[in-house]
Amino acid sequence: MNSIKSTLVLITSLIIIAASAIATAVESNSVVGVGGYDLVSYQTSKKPLQGNGNHVVQHNGVNYLFSSKENAKKFKADKEKYLPAYGGFCAYGASVGKKFIADPTVWEVVDGQLYLNLDNSIKTIWVKDIPGNIEKANKNWPKIKDVAAANL
Repeated sequence: MNSIKSTLVLITSLIIIAASAIATAVESNSVVGVGGYDLVSYQTSKKPLQGNGNHVVQHNGVNYLFSSKENAKKFKADKEKYLPAYGGFCAYGASVGKKFIADPTVWEVVDGQLYLNLDNSIKTIWVKDIPGNIEKANKNWPKIKDVAAANL
């Protein structure tokens, strides 16, 4: 009877340890936002700078990398100022009701907001009517925000 009790205690302990390990693995993901580029640098440098693992800020399950401690602090202080529009998806795609993965090197800051695009050919279309495309994207985004890209 004692050995059965000991075995049950051991099994229960192993289950608890395994569950704890799974919970830790889920919380510590390695999703990197905006291709690892420093979000603050889009607004403070001539071109975006690549971030690094020394300066990481997690926000909504995404790890954002920064090129300096100062930029990480700026982001922490005002995340909304630096986060890209439309969850980092292509701005032109959002204007036509789609979610395309954006290239972090194809960007534009308009009125303090970062907009990314799929590629340079799409950006060429987008810049022909930036205000109109932003207006359309702003109308579409609430409808497509929580929809998987493949379902659009």
